[in-house]
Amino acid sequence: MKFWDTSAVAALCVAEPTSATARAAAFADPAMIVWWGTRTECVSALARRVREGGMSGTGERQARDVLRQLVQVWAEVQPSESLRDTAERLLAVHPLRAADAFQLAAALQWCQGAAAGHAVVSFDARLRGAAYREGFTLLPERLAR
Repeated sequence: MKFWDTSAVAALCVAEPTSATARAAAFADPAMIVWWGTRTECVSALARRVREGGMSGTGERQARDVLRQLVQVWAEVQPSESLRDTAERLLAVHPLRAADAFQLAAALQWCQGAAAGHAVVSFDARLRGAAYREGFTLLPERLAR
């Protein structure tokens, strides 16, 4: 099982340069764990693409269908006081935005703080850097430039 951040889940829902890599990671291990807010973050990303003209209404409906299928099979880390405390600690030590701090805090809660041997699937450079410093294995190993 791997922890998937929103950037990686979104790559499964829409065609983008990282989609093939995300699909390969999902195929290798289909068990997914995500943060409780991931679904909403994905819906936000899809709506933003439509507003900005990067996706049609039909494309958005197709992407939401994929997202609905993923929601049925993934496991979610739920919000809690300890998760919020961890997110706030992460904000103090890493250059993260609040949503990314919650993502990483959820990953840490999932592995009970023992990141070594656990993987985070992400295409967000800032989150990847913080996850690496916290001890996670990163997938993909490198981001394409």
